[in-house]
Amino acid sequence: MGSNVDKKEAIRKFKEQKVARGVYAVRCTVTGHVWVGTSRNLDATRNGTWFSLRIAGHRDKSLQEEWNMHGEPFFTYEILEKLEDDLHPLAATDLLKEKGKHWVTKMSAHPLLPG
Repeated sequence: MGSNVDKKEAIRKFKEQKVARGVYAVRCTVTGHVWVGTSRNLDATRNGTWFSLRIAGHRDKSLQEEWNMHGEPFFTYEILEKLEDDLHPLAATDLLKEKGKHWVTKMSAHPLLPG
């Protein structure tokens, strides 16, 4: 059985973890269509995106339609770019917008709302 000190240490370590922020893409390997979005937590965004697609509740209708048509095995989640860990939160917000637009244009992708 763990002590309160062990629990407090585990909580402290969890809170100190750096969360990856950046730009990601969801790609349908059947059609080649790509959707690009930005996130303050890339790992959580992948989980949330797949969850909402599985329950047919994703806010992007074109992505949801292709998911429904082709199924999960034909979709990939890629991290396109990560922001530096030491960026100020306000600078990160602006930089995410800028980077998101860049990748949408570069990949001729559909933009996704920030997650």
